[in-house]
Amino acid sequence: MKRKLFTIAIIFVFAAVLSAYSQKPADQQSEKTEKTKVTETREGFSIREISDDLFDRMKSGKTYKEDCVVPREDLRYLLVLHKDKDGNTHQGEMVVHKLIAEDVLEIFEKLYDAGYPIERMVLPDNYMADDETMMRDNNSSCFNFRFISHTRKISKHGLGMAVDINTLYNPYHKIVKNEDGTQEEVTEPATGKDYLDRTKDFDYKIEKGDLCYKLFIEKGFEWGGDWSDRKDYQHFELPTKITEKYSEMYSK
Repeated sequence: MKRKLFTIAIIFVFAAVLSAYSQKPADQQSEKTEKTKVTETREGFSIREISDDLFDRMKSGKTYKEDCVVPREDLRYLLVLHKDKDGNTHQGEMVVHKLIAEDVLEIFEKLYDAGYPIERMVLPDNYMADDETMMRDNNSSCFNFRFISHTRKISKHGLGMAVDINTLYNPYHKIVKNEDGTQEEVTEPATGKDYLDRTKDFDYKIEKGDLCYKLFIEKGFEWGGDWSDRKDYQHFELPTKITEKYSEMYSK
C-alpha cells in the first residue's frame, strides 16, 4: 500500500513539473533557439533567418525560383517600420543578402526616424515576382532571383544586393538603339513616365543629396540615378567588384 501511494505521489509531482513548464511564455521556452535566428535592434526592426514558412512563400511567389543558386542560408528577412507621405506608420518586409542585412536595417531605421516617406514595402512574392506590376504599385524591395539575360551571371537583385525604393516615382529609363538604326524608349514601370522630369516636385521622389541617397552612399552603394547611359532612380546597388565574386561563386 505504501509503495502504491509513493508511486502515485511521484506521478503527481512529475505532472506538476510538466504543467509548470508548458505554461511558460513561448519566447522563454525557445529562447535559445530564437536568439540564433532573430536579431532585433529595437521594436519593429529585426533581422531573421529564412524560416520554413517564409521559404515556402518565396518559392510559391517565384522570388526563389527553381533555378535559384543563391543558398537560402545566405539570405536574411528584414522587418522594418516605414512611414508614408501622410506620416502613417507601416510594418515593412524585405529579403536581402546577409552581406548587406545590417547596413540596410540601419538605413531604414534612420529613414523611419527622419520621417522619410516610403509608401509600400512587401515581398515581390505578393506580386508573383512580376517587376512591372510591383513597380506600378510603388513597392520597395530587394531580392528577386534571376540571371542576366542570355548569361549565367546573377543579377544584383538576384543576389539580394540591390534595393529599389519608391519604384513608381523613381522609374528606370533608357534609350535603346536598334540594329536598323531606330531608337526605342524604355521606361519601367511604363506608368512612371510622368516622373522622368526630375525638375518637378512630387511625393516619394529620390534626389541626389537627399537622406535616402546619402545613407545608401555612405554604406558603399551606388545610385542608378548617377548613371550616364541610363537612369534608374529607384535603384541602389553594391559595386560590381563585390557582387561579381558572389555571382561567380554561386554559378559554379
